[in-house]
Amino acid sequence: MLPFIKKQSPARIIALGFVLVILIGSGLLILPCSVRGGVTLRYIDALYTSASAVCVTGLISVDVADTFTPLGQFFVGALIQIGGLGVTAMGAGVILAVGKKVNLKGRKIIREAMNLDSGKGVVRFIKSVFLTTIAFELTGALLSFIVFVQDFPPLKALGISLFHSVAAFNNSGFDILGNMQSLTAYRDNVMLNLVTCALIIFGGIGFLVIREVLDKRFRWRRFSMHTKVVLSVSGVLTVVGALLLKLTENISWLGALFQSVSARTAGFATYSLGSFSNAGLLVMIVLMFIGASPGSTGGGIKTTTLFVLLQGIKSAATNKSEKGFHYAVPADAFRKAAVITLIAFGIVVTGTFALVSLEPGVPFRDALFEVVSAFGTVGLSTGITPGLCDASKLLSIVIMYIGRLGPLTIASLWYFSHGERVRYPEGNIAIG
Repeated sequence: MLPFIKKQSPARIIALGFVLVILIGSGLLILPCSVRGGVTLRYIDALYTSASAVCVTGLISVDVADTFTPLGQFFVGALIQIGGLGVTAMGAGVILAVGKKVNLKGRKIIREAMNLDSGKGVVRFIKSVFLTTIAFELTGALLSFIVFVQDFPPLKALGISLFHSVAAFNNSGFDILGNMQSLTAYRDNVMLNLVTCALIIFGGIGFLVIREVLDKRFRWRRFSMHTKVVLSVSGVLTVVGALLLKLTENISWLGALFQSVSARTAGFATYSLGSFSNAGLLVMIVLMFIGASPGSTGGGIKTTTLFVLLQGIKSAATNKSEKGFHYAVPADAFRKAAVITLIAFGIVVTGTFALVSLEPGVPFRDALFEVVSAFGTVGLSTGITPGLCDASKLLSIVIMYIGRLGPLTIASLWYFSHGERVRYPEGNIAIG
């Protein structure tokens, strides 16, 4: 087995790692000690829950609190943590913890998994990722505890706070409040809403950006192009999304802000989305499709992809070079962004077609919302997830898996060529 793995590309090793963790997770969740007495859990639902946790999505076919024991809930939380940090980063962390060194192959895999430009400083970066994660999650748990302890016994409130903080920072919309209510009971709690939003935002901008912001002490002029793009696009999407949701839905400004932030791959809800208008759901579909940022715990096509696409379109329309924040956009960035977006669009269209074929009774808007939520690893739903047939759940698992790894990574798994030996003369083709 080991020689086989060594021969595989980093992308394939990462992909296989996620599959292995999902399967192990499903086995742990189906154990009698993980399931509450009197509750019957089918394997497909254990597999679905494990896949949703590892892919940091949050779509659920069974309620976590009502179905699983505290041990089972711990397993779900651990799967979320592994999925959010990435199987590769977790493996490297274990290696470093036991005093071993990460070899060159391991460094290459980490570089691929974390979207790093080079292999330099990989070990130091992994250590900073773990320290950053621990700091944010403990702070988030402490602040959440102040809210939850008002409604639950201290020990239970502590467990809920830790689980919530891990789920929020890793952009996974799981909760253990029961009855599939998500955070609807806390829609007017300003502190919990803002703490959750902060965890989602920091988890979604990526570890590279967090480290640069802290290292350069919040000085905008010293930030790299990547950091400026991520912060700017994330801010604009959050504000515009909140404004549009407030205009289209009868919700508070706090609710509009929260749902705008959550739609960018987090998956928590303070309102029932089944009652949202078509316009409001469309706004959220767009936000879910765009998603978070590279190197983060979130999914979607990413904020930087959107920025590069817009700059490429602007360049084509004005006949000027692609640039932003006094930097030139890399020459091949637009092509890569276009490929990612086109593949993502194809996955959503194909997935929606398959879902409405398997579930003829599900309205088209709900099916589209479900598929985009799965692809963007968001976890929001209009309420159709528990009623899906087994084939639809397997379809959703595949889409979540693709969304977590990224469409370009999935596409590269079947790429065997080592370069072209034959060059053809350029042809002439009309565009537009």
